[in-house]
Amino acid sequence: MLQRPRRNRKSQVIRDMVQETHLHASDFIFPLFIIDGKNLKTEVASMPGIFRYSIDNLLREVESCLKLGLKSFDLFPNLEESLKDKTASESINENGLYLRAIKEVKANFPEACVVTDVAMDPYSSDGHDGFVENGEIVNDKTLKILADMSVAQAKAGADIIAPSDMMDGRVRYIREALDENGFTNVSIMSYTAKYASAFYGPFRDALNSAPKFGDKKSYQMNPANQKEALIEATLDVEEGADFLMVKPATTYLDIIKLLKDNFDLPIAAYNVSGEYAMVKAAIERGWLDQKAIAEKLMCIKRAGADVILTYHAKEVLENKWI
Repeated sequence: MLQRPRRNRKSQVIRDMVQETHLHASDFIFPLFIIDGKNLKTEVASMPGIFRYSIDNLLREVESCLKLGLKSFDLFPNLEESLKDKTASESINENGLYLRAIKEVKANFPEACVVTDVAMDPYSSDGHDGFVENGEIVNDKTLKILADMSVAQAKAGADIIAPSDMMDGRVRYIREALDENGFTNVSIMSYTAKYASAFYGPFRDALNSAPKFGDKKSYQMNPANQKEALIEATLDVEEGADFLMVKPATTYLDIIKLLKDNFDLPIAAYNVSGEYAMVKAAIERGWLDQKAIAEKLMCIKRAGADVILTYHAKEVLENKWI
Protein backbone atom coordinates (compact mmCIF):
# COMPACT_ATOMS: atom_id res chain seq x y z
CA MET A 1 0.00 0.00 0.00
CA LEU A 2 1.91 3.03 -1.27
CA GLN A 3 -0.61 5.67 -0.22
CA ARG A 4 -1.44 5.92 3.48
CA PRO A 5 -3.12 9.31 4.09
CA ARG A 6 -3.01 8.67 7.85
CA ARG A 7 0.75 9.32 7.78
CA ASN A 8 -0.11 13.01 7.49
CA ARG A 9 -2.39 12.79 10.54
CA LYS A 10 -0.10 10.92 12.94
CA SER A 11 0.88 13.88 15.14
CA GLN A 12 -0.34 17.37 15.96
CA VAL A 13 2.81 18.88 14.46
CA ILE A 14 2.22 17.18 11.11
CA ARG A 15 -1.51 17.88 11.18
CA ASP A 16 -0.71 21.57 11.68
CA MET A 17 1.89 21.42 8.92
CA VAL A 18 -0.56 20.20 6.28
CA GLN A 19 -3.65 22.10 7.44
CA GLU A 20 -5.25 23.72 4.40
CA THR A 21 -7.56 26.31 5.98
CA HIS A 22 -6.68 28.77 8.75
CA LEU A 23 -8.73 31.32 10.68
CA HIS A 24 -7.31 34.66 11.82
CA ALA A 25 -8.68 37.66 13.70
CA SER A 26 -8.53 39.61 10.44
CA ASP A 27 -11.13 37.23 8.94
CA PHE A 28 -13.85 38.43 11.33
CA ILE A 29 -16.31 41.30 11.47
CA PHE A 30 -18.07 41.55 14.84
CA PRO A 31 -21.73 42.71 14.73
CA LEU A 32 -22.63 45.03 17.61
CA PHE A 33 -26.05 46.29 18.69
CA ILE A 34 -26.53 49.87 19.92
CA ILE A 35 -29.19 51.43 22.15
CA ASP A 36 -29.71 54.98 23.35
CA GLY A 37 -28.88 55.99 26.90
CA LYS A 38 -25.87 55.85 29.18
CA ASN A 39 -24.04 52.99 30.89
CA LEU A 40 -26.41 50.42 29.42
CA LYS A 41 -25.57 46.83 28.54
CA THR A 42 -28.58 44.58 28.09
CA GLU A 43 -28.33 40.96 27.00
CA VAL A 44 -30.32 39.74 24.02
CA ALA A 45 -32.43 36.94 25.53
CA SER A 46 -32.28 34.75 22.41
CA MET A 47 -28.51 35.31 21.94
CA PRO A 48 -26.65 34.38 25.14
CA GLY A 49 -23.47 36.44 25.52
CA ILE A 50 -24.57 39.12 23.04
CA PHE A 51 -25.59 42.55 24.32
CA ARG A 52 -27.08 45.87 23.29
CA TYR A 53 -24.72 48.71 24.23
CA SER A 54 -25.20 52.40 24.88
CA ILE A 55 -22.50 54.38 23.07
CA ASP A 56 -20.24 54.72 26.13
CA ASN A 57 -20.23 50.95 26.66
CA LEU A 58 -19.96 50.37 22.92
CA LEU A 59 -16.64 52.20 23.00
CA ARG A 60 -15.45 50.01 25.88
CA GLU A 61 -16.45 46.90 23.96
CA VAL A 62 -14.65 48.04 20.81
CA GLU A 63 -11.53 48.81 22.85
CA SER A 64 -11.52 45.34 24.41
CA CYS A 65 -11.92 43.75 20.98
CA LEU A 66 -9.07 45.75 19.49
CA LYS A 67 -6.77 44.40 22.20
CA LEU A 68 -7.60 40.90 20.93
CA GLY A 69 -6.75 41.84 17.35
CA LEU A 70 -10.41 42.11 16.32
CA LYS A 71 -10.56 45.34 14.32
CA SER A 72 -13.74 45.29 12.21
CA PHE A 73 -17.25 45.98 13.52
CA ASP A 74 -20.72 46.05 11.97
CA LEU A 75 -23.05 48.38 13.87
CA PHE A 76 -26.83 47.96 14.17
CA PRO A 77 -29.22 50.39 15.95
CA ASN A 78 -32.12 49.54 18.22
CA LEU A 79 -34.42 52.55 18.02
CA GLU A 80 -37.44 53.67 19.98
CA GLU A 81 -40.66 53.06 18.10
CA SER A 82 -41.50 56.77 18.31
CA LEU A 83 -38.51 57.56 16.05
CA LYS A 84 -39.68 55.31 13.22
CA ASP A 85 -41.68 56.48 10.21
CA LYS A 86 -42.50 55.41 6.66
CA THR A 87 -39.47 57.12 5.11
CA ALA A 88 -36.85 56.12 7.73
CA SER A 89 -36.06 59.80 8.29
CA GLU A 90 -34.19 59.06 11.53
CA SER A 91 -31.51 57.30 9.48
CA ILE A 92 -30.12 60.67 8.30
CA ASN A 93 -30.45 62.52 11.62
CA GLU A 94 -26.90 63.67 12.41
CA ASN A 95 -27.76 63.76 16.10
CA GLY A 96 -29.45 60.38 16.02
CA LEU A 97 -28.16 57.30 17.79
CA TYR A 98 -26.64 55.51 14.80
CA LEU A 99 -24.68 58.35 13.22
CA ARG A 100 -23.43 59.47 16.65
CA ALA A 101 -22.21 55.94 17.34
CA ILE A 102 -20.29 55.79 14.06
CA LYS A 103 -18.66 59.16 14.77
CA GLU A 104 -17.69 58.18 18.31
CA VAL A 105 -16.13 54.87 17.30
CA LYS A 106 -14.08 56.48 14.53
CA ALA A 107 -13.07 59.44 16.71
CA ASN A 108 -11.85 57.22 19.54
CA PHE A 109 -10.51 54.33 17.46
CA PRO A 110 -9.52 55.54 13.98
CA GLU A 111 -7.77 52.21 13.41
CA ALA A 112 -11.09 50.35 13.66
CA CYS A 113 -12.96 49.43 10.48
CA VAL A 114 -16.61 50.44 10.82
CA VAL A 115 -19.13 48.62 8.63
CA THR A 116 -22.61 50.13 8.52
CA ASP A 117 -25.99 48.64 7.72
CA VAL A 118 -28.07 50.23 4.97
CA ALA A 119 -31.73 49.19 5.09
CA MET A 120 -34.95 50.82 6.17
CA ASP A 121 -36.17 48.22 8.64
CA PRO A 122 -34.51 49.56 11.83
CA TYR A 123 -36.03 53.00 11.13
CA SER A 124 -39.27 52.05 9.39
CA SER A 125 -42.66 52.13 11.06
CA ASP A 126 -43.57 49.28 8.71
CA GLY A 127 -40.57 47.15 9.68
CA HIS A 128 -39.64 46.44 6.07
CA ASP A 129 -36.38 47.00 4.20
CA GLY A 130 -38.12 49.11 1.55
CA PHE A 131 -40.68 51.87 1.21
CA VAL A 132 -44.22 50.57 1.64
CA GLU A 133 -47.07 51.86 -0.52
CA ASN A 134 -50.51 50.26 -0.59
CA GLY A 135 -49.12 47.20 1.14
CA GLU A 136 -46.32 46.68 -1.40
CA ILE A 137 -42.56 47.20 -1.14
CA VAL A 138 -41.81 49.82 -3.80
CA ASN A 139 -38.32 49.24 -5.17
CA ASP A 140 -37.39 52.49 -6.93
CA LYS A 141 -38.80 54.83 -4.28
CA THR A 142 -36.60 53.02 -1.78
CA LEU A 143 -33.35 53.71 -3.67
CA LYS A 144 -33.19 57.44 -2.88
CA ILE A 145 -33.77 56.71 0.81
CA LEU A 146 -30.97 54.14 0.83
CA ALA A 147 -28.60 56.49 -1.01
CA ASP A 148 -29.25 59.32 1.45
CA MET A 149 -28.71 56.91 4.32
CA SER A 150 -25.42 55.73 2.80
CA VAL A 151 -24.09 59.26 2.31
CA ALA A 152 -25.02 60.16 5.89
CA GLN A 153 -23.15 57.12 7.18
CA ALA A 154 -20.12 57.92 5.03
CA LYS A 155 -20.10 61.49 6.40
CA ALA A 156 -20.16 60.05 9.91
CA GLY A 157 -17.04 58.01 9.16
CA ALA A 158 -18.15 54.62 7.83
CA ASP A 159 -15.40 52.65 6.10
CA ILE A 160 -17.68 50.09 4.44
CA ILE A 161 -21.34 50.56 3.54
CA ALA A 162 -23.33 47.31 3.62
CA PRO A 163 -26.75 47.52 1.90
CA SER A 164 -28.83 44.66 3.29
CA ASP A 165 -32.15 45.58 1.70
CA MET A 166 -32.05 43.45 -1.52
CA MET A 167 -33.70 46.16 -3.65
CA ASP A 168 -32.88 45.93 -7.35
CA GLY A 169 -30.28 48.44 -8.54
CA ARG A 170 -29.35 49.76 -5.12
CA VAL A 171 -25.60 49.12 -5.43
CA ARG A 172 -25.29 51.37 -8.49
CA TYR A 173 -27.55 54.02 -6.95
CA ILE A 174 -25.53 54.05 -3.72
CA ARG A 175 -22.17 54.00 -5.53
CA GLU A 176 -23.14 57.01 -7.63
CA ALA A 177 -24.41 58.91 -4.58
CA LEU A 178 -21.23 58.20 -2.62
CA ASP A 179 -19.01 59.25 -5.51
CA GLU A 180 -20.99 62.42 -6.19
CA ASN A 181 -20.53 63.42 -2.55
CA GLY A 182 -16.78 62.79 -2.52
CA PHE A 183 -16.79 59.36 -0.86
CA THR A 184 -15.08 57.42 -3.63
CA ASN A 185 -12.96 55.56 -1.06
CA VAL A 186 -15.92 54.22 0.91
CA SER A 187 -16.45 50.56 0.04
CA ILE A 188 -19.71 48.73 -0.61
CA MET A 189 -20.19 45.27 0.88
CA SER A 190 -23.36 44.18 -0.81
CA TYR A 191 -25.72 41.65 0.72
CA THR A 192 -25.71 39.88 -2.63
CA ALA A 193 -27.46 36.62 -1.82
CA LYS A 194 -29.61 37.33 1.21
CA TYR A 195 -32.13 34.58 1.62
CA ALA A 196 -35.61 34.75 3.14
CA SER A 197 -34.37 32.59 5.98
CA ALA A 198 -35.94 31.31 9.19
CA PHE A 199 -32.63 31.99 10.98
CA TYR A 200 -33.05 35.75 11.52
CA GLY A 201 -35.41 35.69 14.50
CA PRO A 202 -32.96 36.54 17.31
CA PHE A 203 -31.57 39.47 15.30
CA ARG A 204 -35.04 40.93 14.93
CA ASP A 205 -35.52 40.50 18.68
CA ALA A 206 -32.26 42.37 19.28
CA LEU A 207 -33.36 45.33 17.16
CA ASN A 208 -37.15 45.08 17.53
CA SER A 209 -37.27 45.30 13.73
CA ALA A 210 -39.66 42.56 12.66
CA PRO A 211 -42.07 43.41 9.81
CA LYS A 212 -45.37 44.84 10.97
CA PHE A 213 -47.16 42.86 8.27
CA GLY A 214 -46.40 40.09 5.81
CA ASP A 215 -42.89 38.81 5.21
CA LYS A 216 -39.79 39.65 3.17
CA LYS A 217 -40.14 37.03 0.45
CA SER A 218 -40.79 39.57 -2.33
CA TYR A 219 -37.24 40.91 -1.97
CA GLN A 220 -35.14 38.35 -0.10
CA MET A 221 -34.19 35.22 -2.05
CA ASN A 222 -35.95 31.87 -2.06
CA PRO A 223 -33.86 29.37 -0.01
CA ALA A 224 -34.46 26.79 -2.75
CA ASN A 225 -32.58 28.81 -5.38
CA GLN A 226 -28.91 28.64 -6.29
CA LYS A 227 -28.59 30.00 -9.86
CA GLU A 228 -30.40 33.16 -8.82
CA ALA A 229 -27.40 34.01 -6.64
CA LEU A 230 -25.26 34.18 -9.79
CA ILE A 231 -27.68 36.69 -11.29
CA GLU A 232 -27.58 38.86 -8.17
CA ALA A 233 -23.80 38.66 -7.95
CA THR A 234 -23.30 39.54 -11.62
CA LEU A 235 -25.46 42.64 -11.18
CA ASP A 236 -23.68 43.71 -7.99
CA VAL A 237 -20.28 43.40 -9.65
CA GLU A 238 -21.46 45.45 -12.64
CA GLU A 239 -22.95 48.08 -10.34
CA GLY A 240 -19.73 48.62 -8.36
CA ALA A 241 -19.78 46.38 -5.28
CA ASP A 242 -16.43 45.79 -3.54
CA PHE A 243 -17.51 42.69 -1.57
CA LEU A 244 -20.21 40.11 -2.22
CA MET A 245 -22.02 38.71 0.81
CA VAL A 246 -23.96 35.50 1.39
CA LYS A 247 -26.47 35.42 4.25
CA PRO A 248 -26.95 33.08 6.14
CA ALA A 249 -23.59 31.30 6.14
CA THR A 250 -23.53 27.76 7.53
CA THR A 251 -26.77 26.71 5.85
CA TYR A 252 -25.65 28.22 2.52
CA LEU A 253 -22.08 26.95 2.16
CA ASP A 254 -22.84 25.91 -1.42
CA ILE A 255 -23.72 29.52 -2.28
CA ILE A 256 -20.49 30.79 -0.72
CA LYS A 257 -18.51 28.36 -2.86
CA LEU A 258 -20.57 29.20 -5.94
CA LEU A 259 -19.74 32.90 -5.67
CA LYS A 260 -16.11 32.21 -4.76
CA ASP A 261 -15.67 30.03 -7.84
CA ASN A 262 -17.29 32.52 -10.22
CA PHE A 263 -16.22 35.99 -9.07
CA ASP A 264 -12.95 37.66 -8.20
CA LEU A 265 -14.28 40.00 -5.50
CA PRO A 266 -13.84 39.11 -1.81
CA ILE A 267 -16.69 36.95 -0.51
CA ALA A 268 -18.25 37.75 2.85
CA ALA A 269 -20.54 35.40 4.76
CA TYR A 270 -22.88 36.36 7.61
CA ASN A 271 -23.06 33.70 10.33
CA VAL A 272 -26.47 34.91 11.44
CA SER A 273 -28.21 35.19 14.78
CA GLY A 274 -30.23 31.97 14.49
CA GLU A 275 -27.12 29.99 13.63
CA TYR A 276 -25.40 31.52 16.65
CA ALA A 277 -28.33 30.87 18.99
CA MET A 278 -28.71 27.28 17.83
CA VAL A 279 -25.12 26.33 18.61
CA LYS A 280 -24.98 28.27 21.89
CA ALA A 281 -28.18 26.61 23.12
CA ALA A 282 -26.84 23.14 22.31
CA ILE A 283 -23.57 23.89 24.10
CA GLU A 284 -25.39 25.22 27.18
CA ARG A 285 -27.40 21.99 27.34
CA GLY A 286 -24.32 19.84 26.97
CA TRP A 287 -25.41 18.49 23.59
CA LEU A 288 -22.38 19.93 21.78
CA ASP A 289 -18.82 20.72 22.77
CA GLN A 290 -17.78 24.37 22.45
CA LYS A 291 -15.27 23.23 19.83
CA ALA A 292 -18.25 23.21 17.47
CA ILE A 293 -17.98 27.00 17.24
CA ALA A 294 -14.50 27.05 15.72
CA GLU A 295 -15.39 24.10 13.48
CA LYS A 296 -18.42 25.97 12.16
CA LEU A 297 -16.34 29.06 11.36
CA MET A 298 -13.65 26.93 9.73
CA CYS A 299 -16.28 25.38 7.47
CA ILE A 300 -17.47 28.81 6.37
CA LYS A 301 -13.95 29.84 5.45
CA ARG A 302 -13.21 26.49 3.79
CA ALA A 303 -16.26 27.00 1.57
CA GLY A 304 -14.66 30.19 0.26
CA ALA A 305 -15.50 33.09 2.57
CA ASP A 306 -12.77 35.72 2.81
CA VAL A 307 -14.66 37.61 5.52
CA ILE A 308 -16.98 36.21 8.19
CA LEU A 309 -19.49 38.33 10.09
CA THR A 310 -20.05 36.39 13.29
CA TYR A 311 -21.27 36.94 16.84
CA HIS A 312 -18.69 34.36 17.92
CA ALA A 313 -15.73 36.56 16.90
CA LYS A 314 -14.76 37.87 20.32
CA GLU A 315 -15.21 34.63 22.28
CA VAL A 316 -13.19 32.69 19.71
CA LEU A 317 -10.26 35.05 20.16
CA GLU A 318 -10.63 35.32 23.95
CA ASN A 319 -10.55 31.55 24.31
CA LYS A 320 -7.82 31.10 21.69
CA TRP A 321 -9.87 28.52 19.80
CA ILE A 322 -8.10 29.38 16.53
